[in-house]
Amino acid sequence: MKRAVSISLGSSKRNKAVEVELLGEKVSIERIGTDGDMEKAAQLYKELDGKVDAFGVGGADLGVMVDTKWYPLFSVQPMVRFVKQTPLVDGTGLKNTLENRIVSFMETRIKSYLDQKGRRALLTAGADRWGTTTAFVAGGYECVFGDLMFGLGIGIPIRSVGALKTLAALVMPIAGRLPFAWIYPTGEKQEKRVPKYEKYYQWASVIAGDRHYVVRHMPERLEGKIIVTNTTTESDVELFRQTGVKYMVTATPSIEGRSFGTNMMEAALIAISGKGRKLTYAEYNALLDQLHFEPNLVELNS
Repeated sequence: MKRAVSISLGSSKRNKAVEVELLGEKVSIERIGTDGDMEKAAQLYKELDGKVDAFGVGGADLGVMVDTKWYPLFSVQPMVRFVKQTPLVDGTGLKNTLENRIVSFMETRIKSYLDQKGRRALLTAGADRWGTTTAFVAGGYECVFGDLMFGLGIGIPIRSVGALKTLAALVMPIAGRLPFAWIYPTGEKQEKRVPKYEKYYQWASVIAGDRHYVVRHMPERLEGKIIVTNTTTESDVELFRQTGVKYMVTATPSIEGRSFGTNMMEAALIAISGKGRKLTYAEYNALLDQLHFEPNLVELNS
């Protein structure tokens, strides 16, 4: 059996291990949270290096791919310093392949609802999920990118891809050297919710982004909204239902009641490929087509 393991800076309360069959190959996929402890994560990577088929980096990114420009996050590098043999991915491959398909998927499934509500999207971090960003822009959505708001706590919206790329070029060389916990919630901080930026949540018909960013500042009510996210548990689904969300869309499929992160599923694809290395975008797309992977849509309120 193949084995893919995501070691995450996130809460251990969200741990999960399942066995799935992909293209006739059984794969164990496991998410292990370290509650924000980067050194604990490093030791787990060291212990498992060479013993599993692929690693995912969870609750953190190794860097940010903005268009074709890679901006490394230097503060995360010590966490993976012991990995010498096992392929290591942070989800960037699926963010730029599978997530590209989200908007066209929604058009085939809920077009009439989108026609009714309008195509306005709040993307909590457009630079970090470039595939999602380009998909919404190409789909004709009016977009607000919340990179400054959700990443740095600066209440300034970004309204164009050009401005987003310029911001990344100016900010990422600096932000990439900040402690990771300054720009992304880790451990128990992932469970805290402080409503903020409500006018942008309410303006949008679609709110898209990493689960922790979406929930972090989510208001009490989101009547009729569409949430596009990932790494959702049953409790997340219930939270969205209680706030009045109409539809939840996840890029990765639901497995035993939850959607795993892109890093976890990317590691699983590497494991079944048998190539022992990161895959190219073309190879990811070919596997996605073979597996008939597509986003998952759940209606939460009628």
